[in-house]
Amino acid sequence: MPTRETGEVFGPRMTLFADVLSVGLATAVACLPLVTVPAALSTACAVLRGGGQDQPVTAGRYVALLRRRLRAGDLVAGAVALAGLLLLAADLALAGAGLPGASLFAVAAAAIGACAAVIGLRACGRPESLTDWRAAVRGAGRDAVTDVGGSGLVLLAVATAALCAWMLLPLAFLVPGPLALALTAVDVRRSAARLPAQPTPAPERPGGAAGL
Repeated sequence: MPTRETGEVFGPRMTLFADVLSVGLATAVACLPLVTVPAALSTACAVLRGGGQDQPVTAGRYVALLRRRLRAGDLVAGAVALAGLLLLAADLALAGAGLPGASLFAVAAAAIGACAAVIGLRACGRPESLTDWRAAVRGAGRDAVTDVGGSGLVLLAVATAALCAWMLLPLAFLVPGPLALALTAVDVRRSAARLPAQPTPAPERPGGAAGL
């Protein structure tokens, strides 16, 4: 990362932090229709991933990319996610009504909901989500099992975002940016772990060919 140049007030890290917050604000606005949540979060991850390729991380690029990629499949993914959330809320409400075995049912429902949330969020962080949600969900399902540490980081990021929004409500419009950054980092971490190790070149013998 380049260092601060002469005359600059803020360094590149502070600039990136401001860009993440601006993307988070744009993401929060794009999430207001609810069915656009997966597409909005996926686009935020794509914009932040582009920052590692020297592409601009700005709210303007976010809006342009969201306009280009928004399609019927994104709305279907949002409808499925919203239906799952409503179903989980209904199950937890029934468990709280004092039905027999309610405590065990509530634990099972919460565990299933957490697993579904991890897979859905990891799917948003994958590049495939820009064009193919099915491929993104399949890959996220595999990653959730094979990369348990990354799944734990996703849950920790969600808990941190929820805590920040609960402590100070206006932060709810900014936390999508850091959350998308966390999802992108987890996916990049997973991709880097799968890269084959580069072979170490054998040391040259003293004298080169003359020593043979």
